[in-house]
Amino acid sequence: MSLDRIRLAGKKTIGANQTAKAVAQSIVTELFVAKDAEDHVIRPILTTAQQKGIPVCWVDSMKLLGKACGIEVGAATAAILKD
Repeated sequence: MSLDRIRLAGKKTIGANQTAKAVAQSIVTELFVAKDAEDHVIRPILTTAQQKGIPVCWVDSMKLLGKACGIEVGAATAAILKD
C-alpha cells in the first residue's frame, strides 16, 4: 500500500505549509495529498509539484494521511524528502 512509504520514510514533512516549502525547494521525492483536502490549500502545491515532475500519491482522507504520518490529526499533504 502506498501509505507504507510515508509511514516508513526516514525524512518526511507533514502539513500544507511545510510541504509547500519542500516542494518549492525541490527536496521532495514523493508527494501525498488527501482527496478531501480543500482545493485552495492543495492546488498551489500540486501545480508546483507538476512543474517540478514530483510524483503525487492520492490518499482517501486527511485522517488516513495524518494517521500514516504518526499524528493524531488529519493532514492535507505530506511528502517524503530526499536524503
